[in-house]
Amino acid sequence: MNSYKNPVFCLDNYQITPYAIPHNELCFFLETEKTQVIAKLFIEKRENIQTGTPLVLNGDNLNLISISIDGESLPIEAFNRTMNQLEIHRPPSWPFVLEIITEINPDMNQQLVGLYRSNGIFCTQCEPEGFRRITYFYDRPDVLSIYTVRIEADQKSCPVLLSNGNLKESGLLMNGRHFVLWHDPFPKPSYLFALVGGDLESVRDYFMTNSGKNVALAIYVEKGKASQAFYAIDVLKRAMHWDEKVFNCEYDLDVFNIVAIPDFNAGAMENKGLNIFNDKYVLANSQIATDSDYANIERIIAHEYFHNWTGNRITCRDWFQLCLKEGLTVYRDQEFSASQRSASVQRISDVHFLMVTQFPEDVGPLAHPVRPRQYIEINNFYTATVYEKGAEIIRMIHTLLGDKLFRVGLDLYFKRHDGHACIVEDLISCFSEVSNRDFSQFMLWYEQVGTPHVKAQFDYHEKDSSFTITLEQSLHSKSGQTSSPMVIPVRFGLCGTNGKDMAYQTGSDIEGDVMLLTEKRQSFCFTAVTARPIPSLLRGFSAPITLDLPLKNNDRVFLARYDTDLVNRWQALNQLLIEYLVISSQNTREISTLDCNELTELIGIIANDDTLEPAFRALCITLPSEVKIASVFDSNVDPDRIFRAREALFAKISRKNGVEFTNLYEFLAMEGTYLPDPANVSKRALKNALLGYIVLFENSPDRLAYICTHANNMTDRVAALRLLVQRFLHLEECSIALKNFEQRFSTELLAIDKWFTVQAAYSGDKALELVKKLTQHPLFSYDNPNRVRALIGTFASCNQIGFNRKDGAGYAFLAKIILLIDKKNPQLAANLLMIMHHWYALENIRKTKIKAELKKIALTKGLSKDVSDVIIRMFSHMNHS
Repeated sequence: MNSYKNPVFCLDNYQITPYAIPHNELCFFLETEKTQVIAKLFIEKRENIQTGTPLVLNGDNLNLISISIDGESLPIEAFNRTMNQLEIHRPPSWPFVLEIITEINPDMNQQLVGLYRSNGIFCTQCEPEGFRRITYFYDRPDVLSIYTVRIEADQKSCPVLLSNGNLKESGLLMNGRHFVLWHDPFPKPSYLFALVGGDLESVRDYFMTNSGKNVALAIYVEKGKASQAFYAIDVLKRAMHWDEKVFNCEYDLDVFNIVAIPDFNAGAMENKGLNIFNDKYVLANSQIATDSDYANIERIIAHEYFHNWTGNRITCRDWFQLCLKEGLTVYRDQEFSASQRSASVQRISDVHFLMVTQFPEDVGPLAHPVRPRQYIEINNFYTATVYEKGAEIIRMIHTLLGDKLFRVGLDLYFKRHDGHACIVEDLISCFSEVSNRDFSQFMLWYEQVGTPHVKAQFDYHEKDSSFTITLEQSLHSKSGQTSSPMVIPVRFGLCGTNGKDMAYQTGSDIEGDVMLLTEKRQSFCFTAVTARPIPSLLRGFSAPITLDLPLKNNDRVFLARYDTDLVNRWQALNQLLIEYLVISSQNTREISTLDCNELTELIGIIANDDTLEPAFRALCITLPSEVKIASVFDSNVDPDRIFRAREALFAKISRKNGVEFTNLYEFLAMEGTYLPDPANVSKRALKNALLGYIVLFENSPDRLAYICTHANNMTDRVAALRLLVQRFLHLEECSIALKNFEQRFSTELLAIDKWFTVQAAYSGDKALELVKKLTQHPLFSYDNPNRVRALIGTFASCNQIGFNRKDGAGYAFLAKIILLIDKKNPQLAANLLMIMHHWYALENIRKTKIKAELKKIALTKGLSKDVSDVIIRMFSHMNHS
């Protein structure tokens, strides 16, 4: 294994910079291969810093042209430059202007970090440490500076020139060039800097704030795509209005711009006043976007806008505090989505995503606290633990405090820390102050690794009409860390046989409908309970934990049908399905105590229950994914057995309910104008969830082929094409449908991504061969992250049969791709490598194969810091397994 010497950054070693940069002026002379950057940094020594303390700035892959202080060039002996730093040995003790001229090559920047070109468009990505690839600077979030930016470029190729803040000046220059001057009056860290230059068109609108400010809105897109941005700008206005109404957060600049580009490593970036987006989260119409695409656009545009306060106005002191801005902002975007759609369906979707992404992360080789205490490469900590679990922590605070105190606490946070770079404790102290509650134990949620497990016991005494719930918590960590009991709010209800919640009396240890578990083992007593209840615990998924309930199957069936909390209703059914599938997939004689006929009948009852919204029914009748089933096992996972068990249950449900499902589908399938509104989205969700069962029941491609040809929207078309590929890949109908789709959407690459995705998910014997063939397709490119994620990412993360082939060919294929991409785009390569985090739980033959490929990667010379960091943690986990 290679000897990695990348430095380890530790939270305990944090020190403030000896110098501040309260203001800076940047000038860009944009050229495709030689862009010159002139940076004037107005620098001041901080108090109590010794005179002559070196000034050490970050820089990466920069061509230094000149350097001067207060207009005088520095002699070569006055500074030292390494691969990633510029050190000025003895800077002045008085405020001074440091001018640095550098040269960079945007055309050759295939990392898509710093300043690069995407399909002819100059753009930037600076979070977390990309600004150092533009000029020398304190590239860290606690150095806040006011930016003034001048951009000069060719007017024909770059008629649009954008940066942060407000436009102050623009004009023509000689030789067909022009300039703009942008000024952002709000101090910000370097990761929020942004620049865009290119030949773009835009959609424009206005938003009137509560205080009467008229904010000019614009979304810039590639030529010919403006009509696909109307939904996005409507979402932006809704998000701005919602943030004012719910959190009293008003926008502060004169303009708010969004730019959509096709080559982007992430989903989007919240740069102050100039958000830059992966175009898949902006562009939409009925022909290229699915209902899921519309929902993602809504969520991500809101998320990035909400960062204006929770991330920009109040930022992070250091990258260990990433959860401070991301956890709070994810919580806010979840609440926004819930307000725009079905709150219950949105909550179930968020919970499901947490379970299939973050829970496995907590027990795997990449496990880390929500606030990590050390890292090698911060790019690798933009994880479900930081984002989704971080959001659940904020949600628990809301549960503990209630609406009013939660808002008061956030208001105090905004007032006290506006313009500051903060740590998690700054936020928590505000909630503690307004509620007079001690949050010291609660802070363990940020510090301890792993998913808490709670085991429940129930005891009903008919004689005195009392009911006792005993909860015991534990936290297991593969790393062997010791743990302390955590604060776990358990929202609950006691269900009666009539399907309604029972009345009861409680003691002072229960706050409303929440049991607060703070000890390792704790009992909660209820009196005046007139009959044995069926407890419904963790309603609304009130804490990110796993829960062991001593319920009989008939009680869980009851909850699946009658629980008044829809999240727990879905949970009850999901647990029944998982238990059956786990037992069915094991090589054991154990038989599930749940009768399969009862389960298939229950699915049919829920599907046809028109008192429930269609989208909720769709979630209920969708079987747990193979990934979710596999996550139940600690070891010896056999993807083939899981696949066969799931297919067998799917077939049984289809046979049992085929006729009724077909009738319901026909009722829902009445054509009309496509609208992405909640009611129609809900109906399509149920319709397409039914379609999979119907196709198996009919055993014919005809219905699917017809939909592929005649559907008036991409949601239905992709649903049909996915099933056509999965069930009938080798039939002519499938070949025709794939060819027609490719020809129709050959110029719409976001639609082509769906074409790649449905084929990458094919779970037949030749899945790997199909994916390999598609990598040679003219529309596929390793240089575009969206293409790579659509084909390679889908295959490795979603195709459990194809990727986890017993001969190890799937692992070898991915390892080869990772090493290929790592030479150009380390972030993307590391993200693909993370897919292999499940290696430790596989059965021995597959485990041996995947470990061999991981070792090949580890032994490769010249690995990026991103990939080597992931490999180090993978092998560390091997030592604990």
